[in-house]
Amino acid sequence: MKRKRDMEKKSSEISSAIEELSMMVVIKPSAVGGNHEHHEDGASATEQIPTKPFLSICHLVLQVLDKIGPTMAVLRQDIHQNIKRLELMYESNPSLNSNLVEMLKLEASKGTARKRCSCSKALVWLTRSLDFAMALLQSLAKDPNKSMEQVVEESYAATLTPWHGWISSAAFRVAIKLVPDRKTFMNLLREKDETCEALKEKMQMLVSLLVPFLEDIHCILKVYNLDRLKST
Repeated sequence: MKRKRDMEKKSSEISSAIEELSMMVVIKPSAVGGNHEHHEDGASATEQIPTKPFLSICHLVLQVLDKIGPTMAVLRQDIHQNIKRLELMYESNPSLNSNLVEMLKLEASKGTARKRCSCSKALVWLTRSLDFAMALLQSLAKDPNKSMEQVVEESYAATLTPWHGWISSAAFRVAIKLVPDRKTFMNLLREKDETCEALKEKMQMLVSLLVPFLEDIHCILKVYNLDRLKST
C-alpha cells in the first residue's frame, strides 16, 4: 500500500500541476491603471488570484526543483518560506484571504507591502520562482541538445538574475556545477513506464498553461507597483 501511494505521489507532480492550472482562474484588471468595476464592499470585480490553488501549484513546483539537487537549495528555501508566509496568512482568516489580491490591497493600504516579511513580497518571489520553473521546463522540452547545466543557467539568467542581489547570484554560480545531467533529471520527472516523448509533451502542456497564468499575475503585481521589486 505504501509503495502504491509513493507511485501515485511520483505521478502527481507535473500531471497535478496541469490539473490544478486547468481548473484555476486568475482574473486580472481589465486595463492596467484604468478604472475597475467594484462591488459595494470596495473589492475589485476584475482582480482575483485564488490562494489555495496558487499555493498548491507552488508546492508542486517545489517538488520539481527538489530533483535538481543542491543547486536549488537556496531557491528552494526561499520558496518554502514564502509559501509558509502565505499559508499562515490564509489560515488566519480563510474566508477573507481566499483571494490573494485582497492581501495586496490590505498591505498597500497599510504601507507594508514592501516590508521585508510582507505577504506581497512573498507573492512576488513565488511568481518569479514559477517564471524560472516555466523557463526551465520550456527549454528542456524544446531543445534536446542543451545540457542540464546550460538549461538551468539560462533559465536563471532570464528570470531571476535581474532581481537577485550579488550574494544570491554568486551562490548560484557556485552551485550550478552540482546539477545532475539532463538524462538523470528527465528520468526523475518521468512517471512509471512513461516515454521521454510523452514527458516532453506533458511539459509543453504545463508551459502552455503557465504562460497566461503568470502573465495575469504579473499584470496584477504591476497594478500594485510590485513588479520591479529587487532582493535586499
